This record gives sequence, structure tokens and C-alpha cells, in this order.
Amino acid sequence: MINPKDIVILDTHVWIWLLTGGKKLENSGCLAHIENAAKYGNIRVSAISVWEVGMLEAKGRIKFPVECIDWINKALSVPGVSLVPLTPEIAVESSQLPDKFHGDPADRIIVASARKLGATLITHDKEIISYGRKMFVKVIPV
Repeated sequence: MINPKDIVILDTHVWIWLLTGGKKLENSGCLAHIENAAKYGNIRVSAISVWEVGMLEAKGRIKFPVECIDWINKALSVPGVSLVPLTPEIAVESSQLPDKFHGDPADRIIVASARKLGATLITHDKEIISYGRKMFVKVIPV
């Protein structure tokens, strides 16, 4: 178990699963990490995840019972959760990640956010998990 006072960044799909009751998250054991970090207000969501949720909804890959922006605003108001802005430092870091990392800009920004904050990233993304095994970012796999 990570220190509950450490910052945890949720990958976009993990953020969605957390708020929609995704079974993969419940069965993974990651929920305990998230709940502990939330007690200290240490859950973060990258600004790019807001864009990704909007794109997923626009493409019909996810559907909310309310307007997308209302879901996002409610999701960002959950106790313990706060938004990581896309700062110049994170933007530049995302373009200069060490070793080889794929070209998906959203994944690059989320990884760069975790690296800049010294945070642990919770994800189900196999490429990010593999990158974490190389010790370039702290990862908890779902």
C-alpha cells in the first residue's frame, strides 16, 4: 500500500470507473489506495482527462445520464479530488519523456503530470504500466 498522504493521479478510464462503479476497479484492490489518498485530499485528475471524457462522450463511446459538462463538474467536486492544470512544465515534460513512450498526447500529459508531481499513477493502460516497470513513473496497475 502506498502512503495515503502521497498524491495519486487517476488515468482517465480509472476516473470514469471510480464514479460509475467499474468492476475492474473494484476487483483490482486499487480502490483501497484511492480511498486512502482521498481522505487526505490527494487524488488528482489531469486536465487532459476532462478533454478525453468529452471526446469519449462526443464519439458515443460513453453515455452519461446528464450533460457531459455536468458529469465532469460533479466528478471534479468529489471530496479528495482536484484537477491538475496543464502547466508549461507539464507540457514540456510530456514532449521530453525519457526512453521510448508512445505518441498519444493525452497519455503523455498524464504521465508527465505524475512525474512532475512525484505522484503515483493508477492505470489499466498496458503501455503505461510497462513504462512504470522501467521506473520512469510510479504506477499502480488496475
